[in-house]
Amino acid sequence: MSLRETINQDVKNAMKAKDAKKRDALRLLTSAFKQIEVDERKELTDEDVIKIIQTQIKRRNDAAHQYKDANREDLMQIELDEIAYYEIYLPKQLNDEELLTNVKSIIEKVGATSMKDMGKVMGLASKELAGRADGKRISDAVKKALS
Repeated sequence: MSLRETINQDVKNAMKAKDAKKRDALRLLTSAFKQIEVDERKELTDEDVIKIIQTQIKRRNDAAHQYKDANREDLMQIELDEIAYYEIYLPKQLNDEELLTNVKSIIEKVGATSMKDMGKVMGLASKELAGRADGKRISDAVKKALS
C-alpha cells in the first residue's frame, strides 16, 4: 500500500471515529497532493508525498511561530496538532549524532576540505538524507563538520 493510500485510509478511519481534528488535518494534506497532481500533471510517488508532507510541516511550523509571537496560543496549538498528525507518515528522523556521522561520510566521498566545498556536500547530502532530516539540520551538520 502506498503512502498516499495509507493517508486516505486514515482519513476514512478518522471519519468513522468522529475525530474531526485528524480528519481535517489529513484532508488538508490530501488536497495538497491533489493540487500538485493537477498543477504538474503527474502521478505522485511516495518520495513526492514525503516532500509535500515536509513542506506542509514547515508551513505549519512557521505559522505556529507567528501565532506564538502574536500571543495566539489557541491557533498555535492547532498548527502543532496538525504537525503531529503529519509526522507519523515521515520516515524515521535521524538524531544529531547519526546525522553528523552520515554527513562526515558524504564529506569523505566528495573529498571536501573546507567551507568552499559546502555546495558539493549539500547537494549530495540533500539527496541521500532526504526525508530523514530537514535541510536546516543538514546544513548545520555540514557547517559543523567542515569547520
